[in-house]
Formats: sequence, C-alpha cells, structure tokens
Amino acid sequence: MDCPPLLKFESIDDYRTYFKKFYCRNPILTFDNIPVFFHKNKFDHAFFERSKRSGIKDIFSWKRAERMNWIKHTLQDQKAELYIGWDKNKKRYIRYRRVSIVNGNYVVVIHFHKSFKRAFFVTAYVADSKRTLEMIKRSPKWQIKSR
Repeated sequence: MDCPPLLKFESIDDYRTYFKKFYCRNPILTFDNIPVFFHKNKFDHAFFERSKRSGIKDIFSWKRAERMNWIKHTLQDQKAELYIGWDKNKKRYIRYRRVSIVNGNYVVVIHFHKSFKRAFFVTAYVADSKRTLEMIKRSPKWQIKSR
C-alpha cells in the first residue's frame, strides 16, 4: 500500500489546523481495530525537532508535517512492521508502546491504555538515520500476545 501524497501547506498554523480537524476530532482505527486518539498538544511533539541536544523541540519540521497523512496510513497498514517500544527514561521495553514502520523508514508510535482497547498517538517521524532504524528493529516484534 503506497503512502499518501505529501501535504503542502503555507504555514505551521495550516498544518496545526489540519491536525486538529482530521486527527483530533475522531479516533483513527488501526488495522487491528484499536481506536487511536490524538490530542492537540501532541502536535508540537510530533512536528517539531531539536536544534540542539538540549531536549527542547524548537524547530518546525516541514519534513514531518508534510507526511502527516502517513500517520493514518501507517496505523491502518496491516503490512506495517510492528515492534514493542522502548522507554528511554526507564531504559527498558514497554509492552504498552507499539512502533509501526512503513515505507522502509516512516515510524509511528502509539501508547496503549492498560486495557489494550484503545491507544494514544505519541509521535511520528522519518527515521533517516541508519542507527535509529537499526535500534528500532532490534526491539522485540509486536504480536497480539505482546499485550
């Protein structure tokens, strides 16, 4: 399944409005029928990047924002590569976090509610570093029994 075309808007506000309208109003159902909820406050986390190692996301990422429609596509693609997510603070895999990869290097991360009946969007990005992609792919594969 091919990814949708890139979004081309004039401003950050246009992307923010689109995100709120098409993602935050209603959940997106995954290929395995899990509703994923999007909060408007995740926009900055998902579509800004760090200019320094300070941890502050201070630069808008046109590359990430243009691929906004790839989020839904990724969540609904039953051929996506699925992995258990990593918690960098606790330095361990966390079974409530699922990482999906499509198109070779496009990554979407969701976090499940403890019931595994719904999830919440965490972030999405192009893993354009070979090291990043290798680290993700070293993670355990996500399976229904991962829950």
